[in-house]
Amino acid sequence: MTMLFAAAAVFLAIHLLIAGTRARDALTGAIGEGAYLGLFSLASFGVIVWLAMAYNAAQASTENRQLFDLGKAVHDLAIPVMLVAFLIGVPGLMMPNPTTVGQAARASKEGTVRGILRVTRHPFLWGVAIWSGYHLIANGDLASVVLFGTFLVLALFGTISIDAKRRRKLGEQWSVFADRTSNFPFAAIIAGRNSLKLGEYFDWRFFIALIIFAGVLFTHARIMGVSPFPGGWVPF
Repeated sequence: MTMLFAAAAVFLAIHLLIAGTRARDALTGAIGEGAYLGLFSLASFGVIVWLAMAYNAAQASTENRQLFDLGKAVHDLAIPVMLVAFLIGVPGLMMPNPTTVGQAARASKEGTVRGILRVTRHPFLWGVAIWSGYHLIANGDLASVVLFGTFLVLALFGTISIDAKRRRKLGEQWSVFADRTSNFPFAAIIAGRNSLKLGEYFDWRFFIALIIFAGVLFTHARIMGVSPFPGGWVPF
């Protein structure tokens, strides 16, 4: 369990204390954007592997214990909750977006705010937040709380960190984009700074998200060892 806590701490540290702060600005100034991104990607991948290995070891450990159990009703919500996460996160990952690495310049382009970006300027991270938050409460054991809590904290605070980073870099261009969008889903639409246009959302990205969701849904029991279907049905 100690290794899981250590891996979680390092994962959060490199993202929240380096990637989204002036430390990143100093590093990119010293070694260049390309070198920084390469090293950061390598470090992130390595820590994710460490997290996964530590999580598997922690789950099998006698130190792991059940902290809470919210029952069958929460488990049976897996499919609709995960569908929402995929339909927000996957299209967001494929949308041109100023909050994405290498796409900051899109903040000043016409037509950038469309589709899922009308709902939130951080669709992928909100998809991760929903995914991790659900898995945290559905599992309830210490190892799962640490693992999924790590991703939940990163997703929620990551939106704030990215906004601050873009504000420093883009100045007025970012302010114009941010004024037309929102971090919290639907906030800009509710405030009248934006409007929901479903025709923009239901494009090829939506169908790719459905295909990926279906693939994960029907292979989850085989790959992860837990069926997301009510009653524990295993498709094959």
